[in-house]
Amino acid sequence: MSEILKIREELIKLSDEKYKKFASSLIPSCPKMLGVRLPLLRKTALGILDGNYMEFLNSPAVYFEETMLKGFIIAYLKKDIKDKLPLIEKFIPEITNWSFCDSFVSALKLKENEKELFRLFLNKYLCSKKEYEIRFLLVCYLHCYVEDKYIEDIFTTLKKVHLEDYYAKMAAAWLISVCFVKFPIKTENFLETGEIDPEVQNMAIQKIIDSLRVTKEVKEKIRKYKKSKMALSKPKTME
Repeated sequence: MSEILKIREELIKLSDEKYKKFASSLIPSCPKMLGVRLPLLRKTALGILDGNYMEFLNSPAVYFEETMLKGFIIAYLKKDIKDKLPLIEKFIPEITNWSFCDSFVSALKLKENEKELFRLFLNKYLCSKKEYEIRFLLVCYLHCYVEDKYIEDIFTTLKKVHLEDYYAKMAAAWLISVCFVKFPIKTENFLETGEIDPEVQNMAIQKIIDSLRVTKEVKEKIRKYKKSKMALSKPKTME
């Protein structure tokens, strides 16, 4: 039996039907799922790293969990980010739902001296119109760059990216809400300009209002930046 088939057989043994029903209901257009919990997938990924992990990365995924494993393997590789970039670039087209995206990015850790190189890599997705490439870009900013050095770059990125699809919009709103918690004045100034999609602005404000890390007084103040229904329904103009 090949190593790939052995791993697949192990995943099947680890599957949980009850968890499968729950997890698959949260993920749109979910590929075939076995129902293996994330801690077990992370442990499996570390085990694969002890063997021929490149064979696994180069093999087509049959199950949802196999794509998740690819992301974890790349994230956990003990290599500098410059050596991981070709693997990340190859993996990104396999990100077809929010779970693949968010699980991979949250597992990917950058050293301080790697952030600038990775940020330059992310720039290639600034003009993308693909929903999950945009989500990948924004979730990377959320996990790695919400700090004073990059906050203005985040706002510039939010104004540039294509925010038409739901999971890209959700990532943008999530990113803005995290920026607000860490940099409330700068983020409020950004919201005040109204330079982003009105729906994204409203989603972001709602996330801020729902946050336990924002005071009641500030929540009331931030409501004034919500866009009216008229603004939301305003037809787009050709530019």
